[in-house]
Amino acid sequence: MLNRKKVAVIMGSDSDWPVVKAACSVLKEFDVPFEAHILSAHRTPEAAAAFARSARDEGYGVILCAAGMAAHLAGAFAANTILPVVGIPMKGGAMDGLDALLATVQMPSGFPVATVALNGAKNAAYLAVEMLAVSDDELARRLEQFRADTAAAIAKKDAAIRAEAAAL
Repeated sequence: MLNRKKVAVIMGSDSDWPVVKAACSVLKEFDVPFEAHILSAHRTPEAAAAFARSARDEGYGVILCAAGMAAHLAGAFAANTILPVVGIPMKGGAMDGLDALLATVQMPSGFPVATVALNGAKNAAYLAVEMLAVSDDELARRLEQFRADTAAAIAKKDAAIRAEAAAL
């Protein structure tokens, strides 16, 4: 893991942690260094903007941002960095996350936020791994092995189901 870029895992509130920690687990599985922080686009806007502006110089390669309701966090980070930002809209609130999903995907041209499903922290981490693997051959090999292992597990389950169905 020579000089691998870090991933910033940012959440707007500690209530997001039960979902967001799944992203940290995925990053750990791939030996991708990460840091988790609580920063709010509304309650700590200066700190959030400062973190985003310095993230590239601090060795980060991707930023994951989890937020619910107005879900302004990912957009606030995208406005202050040229690093890829992945938004994780969180379930909850009056619209059970639909408001967060819509807010996260509606970014102005030139300030994109890649967006995963509601509570999609694991896929946000896999997307971060893919982004880093573009320039990290070891990480690319690990990702290819993960995909092969996943396909093998599905093939094994398929064979078991086919055998069980044939026995009916």
